[in-house]
Amino acid sequence: MQNDIGLIGLAVMGQNLVLNMANHGYNVAVFNRTTSVMDEFVGGLKSEPEDKVWKGTADRIKGYAELKDFVASLKRPRRVMIMVKAGKPVDMVIEELKPFLEPGDIIIDGGNSDFRDTNRRSKDLPAAGLLFIGTGVSGGEEGALKGPSIMPGGNKAAWPAVKDILQSISAKVGPKEDIPCCEWVGEDGAGHYVKMVHNGIEYGDMQLICEAYFILKHALGLTNEELYQVFKEWNESELASYLIEITRDIFTVKDKATGKYLVDEILDTAQQKGTGKWMSQHALDLGVPTTLITEAVYARCLSAQKDARVRASKVLSGPESKFSGDKKQFIDDVKWALYASKLVSYAQGYVQLNAAAEEFKWNLNNGDIALLWRGGCIIRSAFLGDIKTAFDKNPKLENLLLDEFFKKAIDKAQPAWRRVVAAAVTHGIPVPAFTAALSYYDGYRCDRLPANLLQAQRDYFGAHTYERIDKPRGEMFHTDWIHERKI
Repeated sequence: MQNDIGLIGLAVMGQNLVLNMANHGYNVAVFNRTTSVMDEFVGGLKSEPEDKVWKGTADRIKGYAELKDFVASLKRPRRVMIMVKAGKPVDMVIEELKPFLEPGDIIIDGGNSDFRDTNRRSKDLPAAGLLFIGTGVSGGEEGALKGPSIMPGGNKAAWPAVKDILQSISAKVGPKEDIPCCEWVGEDGAGHYVKMVHNGIEYGDMQLICEAYFILKHALGLTNEELYQVFKEWNESELASYLIEITRDIFTVKDKATGKYLVDEILDTAQQKGTGKWMSQHALDLGVPTTLITEAVYARCLSAQKDARVRASKVLSGPESKFSGDKKQFIDDVKWALYASKLVSYAQGYVQLNAAAEEFKWNLNNGDIALLWRGGCIIRSAFLGDIKTAFDKNPKLENLLLDEFFKKAIDKAQPAWRRVVAAAVTHGIPVPAFTAALSYYDGYRCDRLPANLLQAQRDYFGAHTYERIDKPRGEMFHTDWIHERKI
């Protein structure tokens, strides 16, 4: 019996995707560079709990010690999914696979690869007769097992051959839970780009939630029991989302060793895998102001300077952090500040998607992309359907903030948003993402910014020229500022 698909790379994500495929009735070949890892995985399937392995699953998974045998076991066109570390390891696996593959066979990279690598592979592999798909997979270990959000892109000719498998294992949404969170995204590296933007928005969402928590804890002195109740209520409101839900749950967990709440025992240094940073870096390349997500990346960088911060805390001073106003009203204000800032995060993400689509000539469907994020992924939230509606009404919408739903939401939240940012600054509580979101909103709604003075400065010291408000765009002028100035 030949296998329907093969998967290389049996770390936890790879293992859970294999189980997901086999649970849905597909015969899956597996290969791992370290054979003992594969043997342990395949050999242990009989003892896995029922919620992880469905009946008959173990019989549908077969391990191979040799790559040649692994490829030979696959139905044509052969479909091979790679789940290894991004970068050079992916290229190494592809080169090892090539001698055993035939024209028309398909390679799927399901890791967190840089979209530029996917662009390159999508162009290079067809010369060898092979088709390449770079697909984002979001949802973590649980999503990989029970249904992730899947964002495929690359050589579109490969899509019909993998569509059924990828859609069957993806998360499902809708009234009947029959709409797959998996659809073709676009050409070349579009799939991995969309996943990168997803992760960037995830960075922003997480930082915003952390800032809301920090304000409530340090300005209002809320206990973990009170924080649980706040986030519980928020998850039943406009803020309903996976990240709010798990944050609610975190406040209930106690450390078995000390009996204290576990969240308070965790060192305040955040780690990152790089996709948020990639998004910020490419935003600079495109000239797109993805400010909130970039501040979220910087916040993790600052958190990592723990020892330096401890030293600085003994030298540098600031105001009293306690808030003395209406406690209940301020909690509600924080809710609306969080909601408005989240809307800005998504708006910035889509502005960058649009800029990348123009840069790389991708034909992205922004509304459908929002639907891919409604289930299985980390940023699934209540208003993704509203994003879909916004782009359905206006496929060329240049910024979500201009859509009527988002405009009304911001108008409603704006007074609270400003009160929270002002209170945080007044009380010395760092809220870089909240302030970045509000500053972006204020900057975007201004028809005139101080860049006129900036251009005058540039022309003064470097003769960089400037445009005039009373002349056509693109017509450049220069002034001899030294000669014209008054001393």
